[in-house]
Amino acid sequence: MNHYKLHFVPLGGIVGVTKNMYVYELWENDTIKDIIIVDCGIGFSKETDFGVDFVIPDIRYLEDKKDKVRAILLTHGHEDHITALRFHYEKLGKPPIFASRLTALLAEAKCKEFGLQLKINTISYHKEYQWGLFDAQFIELTHSIPDTTHILIKTPVGNLYHGSDFKFDLTPPYGNPPDFYTIAKAGKDGVLCLLSDSLGSENPGFTASEKIVGRTFTDKMRDTKGTFYMTTFSSNISRIRQCVESAITFNRKICFLGRSMRQNTKLAHDINYLPIPHEYSIKEEEIQKYRPNQICLIVAGSQGQYDSALSKIANNLNKNVKIKKGDTVIFSSDPIPGYENEVYDLIERLSMAGASIVYSDIHEELHASGHGNQEDLKLLMRLTKPKYLIPIGGTIRHQQQYLQLAKELDYSENQTFLMKEGETRWFELNKTYKGEVVPTKNIFVDAYGIGDVGNVILRDRETLSQEGIVIIVLIVNQDNQFIMRPQFVSRGFVFGKGEKQLFEKAEREIEKLLKIREEQKINWDQKKQSLIKRLENLFYKETGREPLVAVEVIQV
Repeated sequence: MNHYKLHFVPLGGIVGVTKNMYVYELWENDTIKDIIIVDCGIGFSKETDFGVDFVIPDIRYLEDKKDKVRAILLTHGHEDHITALRFHYEKLGKPPIFASRLTALLAEAKCKEFGLQLKINTISYHKEYQWGLFDAQFIELTHSIPDTTHILIKTPVGNLYHGSDFKFDLTPPYGNPPDFYTIAKAGKDGVLCLLSDSLGSENPGFTASEKIVGRTFTDKMRDTKGTFYMTTFSSNISRIRQCVESAITFNRKICFLGRSMRQNTKLAHDINYLPIPHEYSIKEEEIQKYRPNQICLIVAGSQGQYDSALSKIANNLNKNVKIKKGDTVIFSSDPIPGYENEVYDLIERLSMAGASIVYSDIHEELHASGHGNQEDLKLLMRLTKPKYLIPIGGTIRHQQQYLQLAKELDYSENQTFLMKEGETRWFELNKTYKGEVVPTKNIFVDAYGIGDVGNVILRDRETLSQEGIVIIVLIVNQDNQFIMRPQFVSRGFVFGKGEKQLFEKAEREIEKLLKIREEQKINWDQKKQSLIKRLENLFYKETGREPLVAVEVIQV
Protein backbone atom coordinates (compact mmCIF):
# COMPACT_ATOMS: atom_id res chain seq x y z
CA MET A 1 0.00 0.00 0.00
CA ASN A 2 1.39 3.39 -0.97
CA HIS A 3 2.13 5.86 1.78
CA TYR A 4 1.86 9.58 0.95
CA LYS A 5 3.01 12.71 2.71
CA LEU A 6 3.20 16.35 1.73
CA HIS A 7 6.17 18.62 2.40
CA PHE A 8 5.49 22.39 2.51
CA VAL A 9 8.63 24.48 1.93
CA PRO A 10 8.34 28.31 1.94
CA LEU A 11 11.33 29.81 0.12
CA GLY A 12 10.02 33.37 0.49
CA GLY A 13 6.95 35.37 1.47
CA ILE A 14 6.14 33.47 4.63
CA VAL A 15 7.48 36.41 6.70
CA GLY A 16 8.21 39.84 5.28
CA VAL A 17 5.32 40.33 2.82
CA THR A 18 7.33 40.14 -0.43
CA LYS A 19 9.55 37.64 -2.34
CA ASN A 20 6.74 35.09 -2.42
CA MET A 21 7.63 31.52 -3.38
CA TYR A 22 6.08 28.37 -1.93
CA VAL A 23 6.99 24.77 -2.69
CA TYR A 24 4.59 21.83 -2.30
CA GLU A 25 6.27 18.41 -2.50
CA LEU A 26 4.30 15.20 -2.64
CA TRP A 27 6.16 12.15 -1.41
CA GLU A 28 5.24 8.55 -2.19
CA ASN A 29 6.87 5.81 -0.12
CA ASP A 30 9.70 8.12 1.05
CA THR A 31 10.47 9.37 -2.46
CA ILE A 32 9.64 12.75 -3.96
CA LYS A 33 6.99 12.11 -6.57
CA ASP A 34 5.81 15.56 -7.72
CA ILE A 35 6.46 19.26 -6.95
CA ILE A 36 4.37 22.31 -7.71
CA ILE A 37 5.49 25.87 -6.97
CA VAL A 38 3.13 28.73 -6.13
CA ASP A 39 4.45 32.18 -7.13
CA CYS A 40 7.99 33.33 -7.85
CA GLY A 41 8.41 36.99 -6.90
CA ILE A 42 10.99 39.57 -5.94
CA GLY A 43 11.55 41.30 -2.62
CA PHE A 44 12.25 45.00 -2.31
CA SER A 45 15.60 46.17 -0.96
CA LYS A 46 15.91 47.94 2.39
CA GLU A 47 17.33 51.39 2.96
CA THR A 48 20.50 49.76 4.32
CA ASP A 49 20.96 47.54 1.23
CA PHE A 50 23.14 50.07 -0.56
CA GLY A 51 23.10 49.69 -4.34
CA VAL A 52 20.75 46.68 -4.26
CA ASP A 53 17.83 46.87 -6.69
CA PHE A 54 15.84 43.98 -5.23
CA VAL A 55 16.19 40.47 -3.82
CA ILE A 56 15.04 37.12 -5.17
CA PRO A 57 14.34 33.75 -3.50
CA ASP A 58 17.12 31.28 -2.89
CA ILE A 59 16.29 28.10 -4.85
CA ARG A 60 19.30 25.96 -3.93
CA TYR A 61 16.92 23.49 -2.29
CA LEU A 62 15.33 22.79 -5.68
CA GLU A 63 18.49 22.49 -7.78
CA ASP A 64 18.63 18.67 -7.62
CA LYS A 65 14.83 18.32 -7.79
CA LYS A 66 13.98 20.29 -10.93
CA ASP A 67 13.00 17.11 -12.78
CA LYS A 68 10.18 16.73 -10.24
CA VAL A 69 8.76 20.25 -10.75
CA ARG A 70 5.48 19.75 -12.63
CA ALA A 71 4.16 23.34 -12.74
CA ILE A 72 4.47 26.89 -11.46
CA LEU A 73 1.16 28.49 -10.45
CA LEU A 74 0.80 32.28 -10.15
CA THR A 75 -1.83 33.81 -7.88
CA HIS A 76 -1.81 37.39 -9.24
CA GLY A 77 0.28 39.93 -11.13
CA HIS A 78 2.11 41.91 -8.45
CA GLU A 79 5.90 41.99 -8.78
CA ASP A 80 6.49 40.27 -5.47
CA HIS A 81 4.67 37.24 -6.90
CA ILE A 82 5.87 37.04 -10.54
CA THR A 83 9.06 38.99 -11.28
CA ALA A 84 11.68 36.45 -10.12
CA LEU A 85 10.53 34.08 -12.85
CA ARG A 86 13.03 35.56 -15.27
CA PHE A 87 15.90 34.58 -12.96
CA HIS A 88 14.72 31.10 -11.93
CA TYR A 89 12.55 29.68 -14.72
CA GLU A 90 15.34 27.92 -16.64
CA LYS A 91 17.04 26.73 -13.44
CA LEU A 92 13.75 25.10 -12.44
CA GLY A 93 13.70 23.02 -15.62
CA LYS A 94 11.30 25.21 -17.63
CA PRO A 95 8.08 23.75 -16.21
CA PRO A 96 4.68 24.91 -17.54
CA ILE A 97 3.30 28.05 -15.89
CA PHE A 98 -0.40 28.68 -15.19
CA ALA A 99 -2.07 31.98 -14.34
CA SER A 100 -5.16 34.11 -14.91
CA ARG A 101 -5.34 36.29 -18.01
CA LEU A 102 -3.89 39.59 -16.75
CA THR A 103 -1.37 37.83 -14.51
CA ALA A 104 -0.07 35.84 -17.47
CA LEU A 105 0.34 38.95 -19.63
CA LEU A 106 2.17 40.86 -16.89
CA ALA A 107 4.52 37.95 -16.16
CA GLU A 108 5.27 37.41 -19.86
CA ALA A 109 6.03 41.12 -20.28
CA LYS A 110 8.39 41.15 -17.28
CA CYS A 111 10.34 38.24 -18.73
CA LYS A 112 10.35 39.66 -22.26
CA GLU A 113 12.12 42.82 -21.01
CA PHE A 114 15.14 40.63 -20.31
CA GLY A 115 15.07 38.45 -23.38
CA LEU A 116 13.17 35.51 -21.89
CA GLN A 117 10.24 34.48 -24.09
CA LEU A 118 7.55 32.73 -22.05
CA LYS A 119 4.14 31.44 -23.03
CA ILE A 120 2.06 31.15 -19.89
CA ASN A 121 -1.06 29.01 -19.86
CA THR A 122 -4.19 31.05 -19.17
CA ILE A 123 -6.38 29.24 -16.67
CA SER A 124 -10.13 28.73 -16.63
CA TYR A 125 -12.10 28.97 -13.42
CA HIS A 126 -14.16 25.96 -12.30
CA LYS A 127 -11.71 23.69 -14.09
CA GLU A 128 -9.59 21.15 -12.28
CA TYR A 129 -5.97 20.84 -13.40
CA GLN A 130 -3.76 17.82 -12.80
CA TRP A 131 0.03 17.67 -12.44
CA GLY A 132 1.20 14.25 -11.40
CA LEU A 133 -0.64 13.36 -8.19
CA PHE A 134 -1.59 17.01 -7.60
CA ASP A 135 -5.01 18.32 -8.61
CA ALA A 136 -5.64 22.05 -8.35
CA GLN A 137 -8.37 24.60 -8.94
CA PHE A 138 -8.04 28.38 -9.29
CA ILE A 139 -10.66 30.40 -7.40
CA GLU A 140 -11.68 33.99 -8.24
CA LEU A 141 -10.85 36.51 -5.48
CA THR A 142 -10.55 40.28 -5.17
CA HIS A 143 -7.39 42.21 -4.33
CA SER A 144 -5.87 45.49 -5.53
CA ILE A 145 -5.29 44.04 -8.99
CA PRO A 146 -7.76 42.29 -11.31
CA ASP A 147 -7.64 38.55 -11.95
CA THR A 148 -6.47 37.65 -8.45
CA THR A 149 -6.88 33.99 -7.49
CA HIS A 150 -6.64 31.58 -4.63
CA ILE A 151 -5.62 27.98 -5.32
CA LEU A 152 -7.17 24.83 -3.90
CA ILE A 153 -4.48 22.13 -4.00
CA LYS A 154 -5.79 18.56 -3.79
CA THR A 155 -3.47 15.72 -2.77
CA PRO A 156 -3.79 12.11 -1.53
CA VAL A 157 -2.95 13.49 1.93
CA GLY A 158 -5.70 16.13 1.95
CA ASN A 159 -6.62 19.46 0.45
CA LEU A 160 -4.63 22.63 1.07
CA TYR A 161 -6.10 26.07 0.40
CA HIS A 162 -3.45 28.59 -0.70
CA GLY A 163 -5.03 31.94 0.21
CA SER A 164 -2.53 34.51 -1.00
CA ASP A 165 -3.17 38.29 -0.99
CA PHE A 166 -6.91 38.99 -0.96
CA LYS A 167 -9.85 40.89 0.46
CA PHE A 168 -13.58 40.22 0.18
CA ASP A 169 -14.73 43.12 -1.97
CA LEU A 170 -18.47 42.68 -2.51
CA THR A 171 -18.67 45.64 -4.89
CA PRO A 172 -15.47 45.56 -6.97
CA PRO A 173 -15.39 48.36 -9.55
CA TYR A 174 -14.54 45.86 -12.29
CA GLY A 175 -14.62 42.11 -12.60
CA ASN A 176 -16.45 39.54 -10.54
CA PRO A 177 -16.82 39.47 -6.75
CA PRO A 178 -15.18 36.64 -4.80
CA ASP A 179 -16.37 33.15 -5.67
CA PHE A 180 -17.91 32.37 -2.29
CA TYR A 181 -19.62 29.24 -3.61
CA THR A 182 -16.36 27.52 -4.58
CA ILE A 183 -14.65 28.65 -1.37
CA ALA A 184 -17.51 27.25 0.74
CA LYS A 185 -17.59 24.04 -1.30
CA ALA A 186 -13.87 23.57 -0.61
CA GLY A 187 -14.66 23.88 3.09
CA LYS A 188 -17.50 21.37 2.82
CA ASP A 189 -15.28 18.88 0.99
CA GLY A 190 -12.59 19.31 3.63
CA VAL A 191 -9.48 21.49 3.93
CA LEU A 192 -6.51 20.04 5.75
CA CYS A 193 -4.65 23.37 5.97
CA LEU A 194 -5.45 26.98 5.13
CA LEU A 195 -2.45 29.14 4.23
CA SER A 196 -3.81 32.66 4.48
CA ASP A 197 -2.74 36.23 3.80
CA SER A 198 -2.28 37.90 7.21
CA LEU A 199 -1.17 41.46 6.41
CA GLY A 200 -4.46 43.05 7.50
CA SER A 201 -4.78 41.08 10.74
CA GLU A 202 -4.29 44.16 12.96
CA ASN A 203 -7.17 46.11 11.40
CA PRO A 204 -10.74 45.65 12.68
CA GLY A 205 -13.78 45.16 10.48
CA PHE A 206 -13.88 44.40 6.78
CA THR A 207 -11.57 46.08 4.27
CA ALA A 208 -13.24 48.91 2.34
CA SER A 209 -14.26 48.39 -1.27
CA GLU A 210 -12.17 49.78 -4.10
CA LYS A 211 -15.18 51.86 -5.14
CA ILE A 212 -14.62 54.41 -2.37
CA VAL A 213 -11.34 55.42 -4.02
CA GLY A 214 -13.08 56.24 -7.28
CA ARG A 215 -15.35 58.68 -5.47
CA THR A 216 -12.30 60.32 -3.90
CA PHE A 217 -10.66 60.81 -7.31
CA THR A 218 -13.80 62.51 -8.58
CA ASP A 219 -14.07 64.82 -5.55
CA LYS A 220 -10.41 65.84 -5.62
CA MET A 221 -10.28 66.31 -9.38
CA ARG A 222 -13.33 68.57 -9.25
CA ASP A 223 -11.51 70.92 -6.83
CA THR A 224 -8.14 70.92 -8.64
CA LYS A 225 -7.43 74.05 -10.70
CA GLY A 226 -4.07 72.84 -11.98
CA THR A 227 -2.68 69.53 -13.16
CA PHE A 228 -4.01 66.42 -11.44
CA TYR A 229 -1.41 63.75 -10.59
CA MET A 230 -2.19 60.27 -9.29
CA THR A 231 0.46 57.76 -8.27
CA THR A 232 -0.04 54.13 -7.33
CA PHE A 233 1.49 50.74 -8.09
CA SER A 234 1.71 50.33 -11.85
CA SER A 235 0.00 46.94 -11.58
CA ASN A 236 -3.03 48.39 -9.75
CA ILE A 237 -5.20 48.46 -12.86
CA SER A 238 -8.48 48.84 -10.94
CA ARG A 239 -7.22 51.99 -9.23
CA ILE A 240 -5.81 53.37 -12.47
CA ARG A 241 -9.07 52.70 -14.31
CA GLN A 242 -11.09 54.63 -11.74
CA CYS A 243 -8.75 57.60 -12.11
CA VAL A 244 -9.07 57.41 -15.91
CA GLU A 245 -12.86 57.45 -15.65
CA SER A 246 -12.77 60.51 -13.39
CA ALA A 247 -10.45 62.28 -15.85
CA ILE A 248 -12.84 61.59 -18.71
CA THR A 249 -15.71 62.95 -16.63
CA PHE A 250 -13.85 66.26 -16.26
CA ASN A 251 -12.59 66.25 -19.86
CA ARG A 252 -8.92 65.96 -18.87
CA LYS A 253 -6.34 64.45 -21.20
CA ILE A 254 -4.61 61.38 -19.76
CA CYS A 255 -0.89 60.63 -19.86
CA PHE A 256 0.96 57.74 -18.23
CA LEU A 257 4.48 58.44 -16.94
CA GLY A 258 7.08 55.83 -16.08
CA ARG A 259 8.14 52.75 -18.02
CA SER A 260 6.30 50.21 -15.86
CA MET A 261 3.16 52.37 -15.83
CA ARG A 262 3.13 52.70 -19.62
CA GLN A 263 3.81 49.01 -20.13
CA ASN A 264 1.18 47.70 -17.70
CA THR A 265 -1.55 50.10 -18.81
CA LYS A 266 -0.94 49.19 -22.47
CA LEU A 267 -1.33 45.50 -21.64
CA ALA A 268 -4.54 46.20 -19.74
CA HIS A 269 -5.84 48.40 -22.57
CA ASP A 270 -5.10 45.71 -25.17
CA ILE A 271 -7.37 43.20 -23.38
CA ASN A 272 -10.02 45.85 -22.64
CA TYR A 273 -9.32 45.95 -18.89
CA LEU A 274 -8.52 49.67 -19.28
CA PRO A 275 -10.66 51.22 -22.03
CA ILE A 276 -9.62 54.80 -22.92
CA PRO A 277 -11.15 56.73 -25.83
CA HIS A 278 -8.40 57.61 -28.27
CA GLU A 279 -9.02 61.37 -28.04
CA TYR A 280 -8.27 61.38 -24.29
CA SER A 281 -4.88 59.68 -24.46
CA ILE A 282 -1.79 61.84 -25.06
CA LYS A 283 1.99 61.32 -25.09
CA GLU A 284 4.41 62.96 -22.68
CA GLU A 285 5.71 65.35 -25.35
CA GLU A 286 2.17 66.69 -25.86
CA ILE A 287 1.54 67.72 -22.25
CA GLN A 288 2.66 71.32 -22.73
CA LYS A 289 0.10 71.85 -25.50
CA TYR A 290 -2.68 71.87 -22.92
CA ARG A 291 -3.61 74.03 -19.95
CA PRO A 292 -2.90 72.50 -16.51
CA ASN A 293 -6.61 72.04 -15.76
CA GLN A 294 -6.91 69.89 -18.89
CA ILE A 295 -4.34 67.32 -17.80
CA CYS A 296 -4.41 64.16 -15.64
CA LEU A 297 -1.04 62.46 -15.15
CA ILE A 298 -0.91 58.88 -13.81
CA VAL A 299 2.63 58.39 -12.59
CA ALA A 300 4.81 55.50 -11.39
CA GLY A 301 6.81 55.96 -8.18
CA SER A 302 4.34 55.77 -5.29
CA GLN A 303 6.99 54.14 -3.05
CA GLY A 304 9.47 57.00 -3.39
CA GLN A 305 11.90 55.08 -5.62
CA TYR A 306 14.78 57.46 -6.34
CA ASP A 307 14.77 56.92 -10.12
CA SER A 308 10.99 56.75 -10.60
CA ALA A 309 8.98 59.08 -12.82
CA LEU A 310 7.44 60.87 -9.83
CA SER A 311 10.77 61.33 -8.07
CA LYS A 312 12.24 62.88 -11.23
CA ILE A 313 9.31 65.29 -11.39
CA ALA A 314 9.84 66.23 -7.73
CA ASN A 315 13.51 66.88 -8.49
CA ASN A 316 12.62 69.03 -11.52
CA LEU A 317 14.32 66.59 -13.91
CA ASN A 318 11.42 66.11 -16.34
CA LYS A 319 11.55 68.69 -19.13
CA ASN A 320 7.86 68.20 -20.01
CA VAL A 321 6.36 68.26 -16.53
CA LYS A 322 6.81 70.91 -13.82
CA ILE A 323 5.00 70.96 -10.49
CA LYS A 324 3.19 74.27 -9.92
CA LYS A 325 0.99 75.89 -7.35
CA GLY A 326 -2.59 74.74 -7.87
CA ASP A 327 -1.57 71.17 -8.82
CA THR A 328 -2.78 68.20 -6.80
CA VAL A 329 -0.80 65.00 -6.24
CA ILE A 330 -2.74 61.98 -4.96
CA PHE A 331 -0.82 59.09 -3.37
CA SER A 332 -3.26 56.23 -3.83
CA SER A 333 -1.20 53.55 -2.10
CA ASP A 334 0.22 53.00 1.35
CA PRO A 335 4.00 52.62 1.78
CA ILE A 336 5.31 49.08 1.68
CA PRO A 337 6.60 48.27 5.21
CA GLY A 338 10.16 49.65 5.32
CA TYR A 339 9.59 52.28 2.61
CA GLU A 340 7.91 54.90 4.77
CA ASN A 341 10.92 57.24 4.87
CA GLU A 342 11.29 57.28 1.09
CA VAL A 343 7.61 58.05 0.59
CA TYR A 344 7.50 60.88 3.14
CA ASP A 345 10.68 62.38 1.70
CA LEU A 346 9.04 62.42 -1.74
CA ILE A 347 5.94 64.08 -0.28
CA GLU A 348 8.15 66.76 1.27
CA ARG A 349 9.87 67.50 -2.06
CA LEU A 350 6.58 67.72 -3.93
CA SER A 351 5.13 70.00 -1.25
CA MET A 352 8.12 72.34 -1.51
CA ALA A 353 7.42 72.65 -5.25
CA GLY A 354 4.00 74.11 -4.43
CA ALA A 355 1.59 71.23 -5.05
CA SER A 356 -1.24 70.14 -2.76
CA ILE A 357 -0.36 66.61 -1.63
CA VAL A 358 -3.06 64.16 -0.56
CA TYR A 359 -2.09 60.85 1.05
CA SER A 360 -3.71 58.27 3.28
CA ASP A 361 -2.44 59.75 6.56
CA ILE A 362 -4.64 62.81 5.99
CA HIS A 363 -7.47 61.32 3.93
CA GLU A 364 -9.12 58.04 4.91
CA GLU A 365 -10.81 57.21 1.62
CA LEU A 366 -7.76 57.72 -0.55
CA HIS A 367 -6.51 54.16 -0.46
CA ALA A 368 -8.42 50.93 0.06
CA SER A 369 -6.08 48.15 1.10
CA GLY A 370 -5.90 45.09 -1.08
CA HIS A 371 -5.54 42.92 2.01
CA GLY A 372 -8.34 41.61 4.15
CA ASN A 373 -8.92 43.04 7.60
CA GLN A 374 -9.81 40.92 10.62
CA GLU A 375 -13.36 40.10 9.53
CA ASP A 376 -12.24 39.14 6.00
CA LEU A 377 -9.66 36.79 7.47
CA LYS A 378 -12.10 35.24 9.92
CA LEU A 379 -14.69 34.77 7.18
CA LEU A 380 -12.18 32.83 5.08
CA MET A 381 -11.45 30.63 8.09
CA ARG A 382 -15.16 30.01 8.61
CA LEU A 383 -15.83 29.22 4.96
CA THR A 384 -12.90 26.84 4.48
CA LYS A 385 -13.12 25.23 7.97
CA PRO A 386 -9.51 24.01 7.90
CA LYS A 387 -8.04 21.56 10.37
CA TYR A 388 -4.78 23.56 10.49
CA LEU A 389 -3.83 27.19 9.84
CA ILE A 390 -0.60 28.83 8.64
CA PRO A 391 -0.48 32.63 8.19
CA ILE A 392 1.58 33.84 5.21
CA GLY A 393 2.35 37.17 3.56
CA GLY A 394 2.83 39.30 6.67
CA THR A 395 5.44 40.27 9.22
CA ILE A 396 5.84 38.32 12.45
CA ARG A 397 3.54 40.73 14.28
CA HIS A 398 0.85 40.23 11.62
CA GLN A 399 1.21 36.46 11.94
CA GLN A 400 0.91 36.61 15.71
CA GLN A 401 -2.22 38.74 15.46
CA TYR A 402 -3.63 36.25 12.94
CA LEU A 403 -3.21 33.50 15.50
CA GLN A 404 -5.22 35.59 17.96
CA LEU A 405 -8.04 35.77 15.41
CA ALA A 406 -7.87 31.99 15.01
CA LYS A 407 -8.07 31.64 18.78
CA GLU A 408 -11.29 33.69 18.77
CA LEU A 409 -12.71 31.05 16.41
CA ASP A 410 -11.72 28.28 18.85
CA TYR A 411 -8.59 27.07 17.08
CA SER A 412 -6.06 25.68 19.54
CA GLU A 413 -2.31 26.23 19.63
CA ASN A 414 -1.63 22.81 18.11
CA GLN A 415 -3.72 23.76 15.07
CA THR A 416 -1.96 27.04 14.20
CA PHE A 417 1.66 27.42 13.19
CA LEU A 418 4.03 30.34 12.78
CA MET A 419 6.75 29.63 10.24
CA LYS A 420 9.87 31.40 9.05
CA GLU A 421 11.55 31.29 5.67
CA GLY A 422 13.26 27.92 5.22
CA GLU A 423 11.29 26.20 7.97
CA THR A 424 9.21 23.32 6.64
CA ARG A 425 6.16 21.33 7.65
CA TRP A 426 5.01 17.82 6.85
CA PHE A 427 1.40 16.77 6.36
CA GLU A 428 0.00 13.26 6.46
CA LEU A 429 -3.59 12.06 6.71
CA ASN A 430 -5.13 14.16 9.51
CA LYS A 431 -1.83 15.08 11.10
CA THR A 432 1.08 17.48 10.71
CA TYR A 433 4.53 17.89 12.22
CA LYS A 434 7.51 20.21 11.96
CA GLY A 435 10.09 19.44 9.29
CA GLU A 436 13.76 20.21 8.86
CA VAL A 437 15.08 23.67 8.03
CA VAL A 438 16.32 24.13 4.46
CA PRO A 439 19.06 26.69 3.70
CA THR A 440 17.78 30.03 2.38
CA LYS A 441 19.20 33.52 2.11
CA ASN A 442 18.46 36.75 0.29
CA ILE A 443 19.95 36.72 -3.21
CA PHE A 444 20.76 40.36 -3.95
CA VAL A 445 20.39 41.74 -7.46
CA ASP A 446 22.03 44.99 -8.53
CA ALA A 447 22.82 46.56 -11.88
CA TYR A 448 25.89 44.37 -12.35
CA GLY A 449 24.84 40.90 -11.38
CA ILE A 450 22.91 38.37 -9.34
CA GLY A 451 24.19 37.13 -6.02
CA ASP A 452 27.48 39.03 -6.26
CA VAL A 453 26.51 41.32 -3.41
CA GLY A 454 26.97 39.84 0.04
CA ASN A 455 27.07 41.08 3.60
CA VAL A 456 30.70 42.23 3.30
CA ILE A 457 29.96 44.35 0.23
CA LEU A 458 26.87 45.83 1.86
CA ARG A 459 28.89 46.70 4.95
CA ASP A 460 31.54 48.38 2.78
CA ARG A 461 28.85 50.36 0.94
CA GLU A 462 27.38 51.48 4.24
CA THR A 463 30.81 52.61 5.43
CA LEU A 464 31.34 54.53 2.19
CA SER A 465 28.03 56.34 2.62
CA GLN A 466 28.70 57.32 6.23
CA GLU A 467 32.46 57.53 6.79
CA GLY A 468 34.03 57.97 3.34
CA ILE A 469 37.01 56.21 1.79
CA VAL A 470 40.80 56.57 1.77
CA ILE A 471 42.80 54.92 -1.00
CA ILE A 472 46.58 54.60 -0.52
CA VAL A 473 48.72 53.89 -3.56
CA LEU A 474 52.24 52.54 -2.96
CA ILE A 475 54.57 52.57 -5.97
CA VAL A 476 57.68 50.41 -5.49
CA ASN A 477 60.38 48.85 -7.67
CA GLN A 478 61.30 45.19 -8.01
CA ASP A 479 63.42 45.49 -4.84
CA ASN A 480 60.37 46.77 -2.95
CA GLN A 481 61.83 50.24 -2.57
CA PHE A 482 59.63 53.31 -2.78
CA ILE A 483 59.91 55.07 -6.12
CA MET A 484 57.86 57.96 -4.74
CA ARG A 485 56.08 58.87 -1.56
CA PRO A 486 52.74 57.12 -0.82
CA GLN A 487 49.82 58.77 -2.59
CA PHE A 488 46.54 59.37 -0.70
CA VAL A 489 43.13 59.79 -2.34
CA SER A 490 40.30 60.69 0.04
CA ARG A 491 36.58 61.05 -0.63
CA GLY A 492 33.98 61.92 1.99
CA PHE A 493 36.47 61.64 4.88
CA VAL A 494 38.43 64.76 5.85
CA PHE A 495 39.06 68.07 4.09
CA GLY A 496 41.02 71.24 4.67
CA LYS A 497 44.15 71.84 6.72
CA GLY A 498 43.82 68.73 8.84
CA GLU A 499 44.07 66.42 5.84
CA LYS A 500 47.76 67.15 5.10
CA GLN A 501 48.90 66.60 8.70
CA LEU A 502 46.81 63.43 9.01
CA PHE A 503 48.26 61.87 5.87
CA GLU A 504 51.82 62.77 6.94
CA LYS A 505 51.21 60.74 10.11
CA ALA A 506 49.78 57.94 7.97
CA GLU A 507 52.89 58.01 5.79
CA ARG A 508 55.11 57.56 8.83
CA GLU A 509 52.99 54.59 9.93
CA ILE A 510 53.40 53.01 6.51
CA GLU A 511 57.19 53.38 6.58
CA LYS A 512 57.35 52.09 10.12
CA LEU A 513 55.37 48.96 9.29
CA LEU A 514 56.89 48.10 5.93
CA LYS A 515 60.55 48.95 6.45
CA ILE A 516 60.94 48.41 2.76
CA ARG A 517 64.56 49.47 2.53
CA GLU A 518 65.77 46.69 4.86
CA GLU A 519 63.47 43.97 3.68
CA GLN A 520 63.78 42.20 0.32
CA LYS A 521 60.84 39.76 0.38
CA ILE A 522 57.41 41.02 1.27
CA ASN A 523 54.13 39.12 1.35
CA TRP A 524 52.01 41.99 0.11
CA ASP A 525 48.66 40.34 0.91
CA GLN A 526 49.60 40.03 4.57
CA LYS A 527 51.28 43.44 4.69
CA LYS A 528 48.26 45.17 3.13
CA GLN A 529 45.91 43.72 5.75
CA SER A 530 48.23 44.78 8.58
CA LEU A 531 48.57 48.21 7.03
CA ILE A 532 44.80 48.66 6.63
CA LYS A 533 44.21 47.73 10.25
CA ARG A 534 46.90 50.13 11.53
CA LEU A 535 45.63 53.02 9.39
CA GLU A 536 42.03 52.39 10.44
CA ASN A 537 43.14 52.71 14.07
CA LEU A 538 45.10 55.88 13.30
CA PHE A 539 42.23 57.55 11.44
CA TYR A 540 39.76 56.70 14.21
CA LYS A 541 42.10 57.98 16.91
CA GLU A 542 42.75 61.26 15.08
CA THR A 543 39.23 61.97 13.68
CA GLY A 544 36.72 59.72 15.43
CA ARG A 545 35.71 58.39 12.02
CA GLU A 546 36.23 54.97 10.43
CA PRO A 547 36.56 55.32 6.65
CA LEU A 548 36.87 52.41 4.29
CA VAL A 549 40.63 51.98 3.74
CA ALA A 550 42.01 50.41 0.56
CA VAL A 551 45.69 49.87 -0.26
CA GLU A 552 46.94 49.36 -3.80
CA VAL A 553 50.57 48.30 -4.45
CA ILE A 554 52.07 48.94 -7.88
CA GLN A 555 55.42 47.32 -8.66
CA VAL A 556 57.33 48.82 -11.60
